[in-house]
Amino acid sequence: MPAFYAFTLASQSLRKDKWINLLSMLTIFAGLFILSIIFFIFYNIEAATRNLPEKFSMVVYLEDNFPRERLDQVISSIRARKAVSSVKFVSREDAFKELRSTLKNSQYVLEGLEENPLPDSLIVKLKNTAMGAESVRQLAEEVSRTSGISEVDYGEKFLATLHNVKAGMKITGIILTVVLCTGIVFVCYSTVKILFFRRNEEIETFKLLGATKGFIRAPFIIEGAAIGAAGGLAGLAAVFLLYHVIVVRLAVSAPIFNTLLFPSGAFMLLPLIGMFLGISGAAIALGRLRY
Repeated sequence: MPAFYAFTLASQSLRKDKWINLLSMLTIFAGLFILSIIFFIFYNIEAATRNLPEKFSMVVYLEDNFPRERLDQVISSIRARKAVSSVKFVSREDAFKELRSTLKNSQYVLEGLEENPLPDSLIVKLKNTAMGAESVRQLAEEVSRTSGISEVDYGEKFLATLHNVKAGMKITGIILTVVLCTGIVFVCYSTVKILFFRRNEEIETFKLLGATKGFIRAPFIIEGAAIGAAGGLAGLAAVFLLYHVIVVRLAVSAPIFNTLLFPSGAFMLLPLIGMFLGISGAAIALGRLRY
């Protein structure tokens, strides 16, 4: 019965103070919508950079006149390392053929070459779990100390840039999430305080009748949850509308938009996130009030 009465009081207050509640809901909706767009952008950037390591390889150049009888031993030594996925031998002849194929429209670059300048090499593919800049650098140093290897090229700048982009994305995402969530909690906090003071006489009456603090607080907690959930539902509808109306339509004229990923499962949590933030703001407000 007390729970039913708390829901009744909350629904009455939502209708009575509809403009304050609507303004709060729209503010929460705006915050969650912006947060969703940021998540959508970062999610797709992360997905794109996650696939880059599949195209990454470490090139190990062998010394001139490297004895072929030692080739299997060196390949097995490199392949035995945990970070290595596969090792492929590329002879200098095959490398020169590939170079000619790549420069088929610019053959003049190779004019004047009397002999093949390219060395034998090993193409080393690494596991995705071992794509850290520091771990790859250590592996390159270990491999370069192997007898018969002249140089190791592993795209140091590429890995450093990739690492910095991911680190920057994470830090930026965390900061924006904290700022927006704090703003949403503050909106709910302020709304509940306003509603509390507007119902001050009613609360005094409840206190004279012996109502507990839990009984007085419950309607405000429910209102905070309802406002937050409504903002989350509005944000969810806006995100789906934005994706299907803008992104899907743009994909017709610009196929690149077909590559965008839409994590619908994550966005379905928006109403629950809004409800949690609404309850948090209401609880903080009620905890600071003296009644």
